Amino acid sequence: MSIEEAQKQVDDWIKTYGVRYFNELTNMTILTEEVGELARIMARRYGEQSEKESDKNKDLGDEMADVLWVLMCLANQTGVDLTDSFKKNIEKKTSRDSERHKENEKLS
Repeated sequence: MSIEEAQKQVDDWIKTYGVRYFNELTNMTILTEEVGELARIMARRYGEQSEKESDKNKDLGDEMADVLWVLMCLANQTGVDLTDSFKKNIEKKTSRDSERHKENEKLS
């Protein structure tokens, strides 16, 4: 599935099952909550804290998909074409960082 198709699928789902989008500020708050849930699992599963029993069965991919879902809601609401924006972002990073990381001694 392409990013464009995913954005459309989110929009179709909202219009079919979700009644309407939450407003942009509410979705921004929900995005922050979802990123926090992902961060907690990452920190405990891959970091130095022990994992809570209640988090051990959490699906990391599902948590990432929750973040992606709300991000796509925000893109749809604000008229952002994530496919185009992502392509431009890769071009920006390539232009700006094509040698930077190779020359970073910390990454050697």
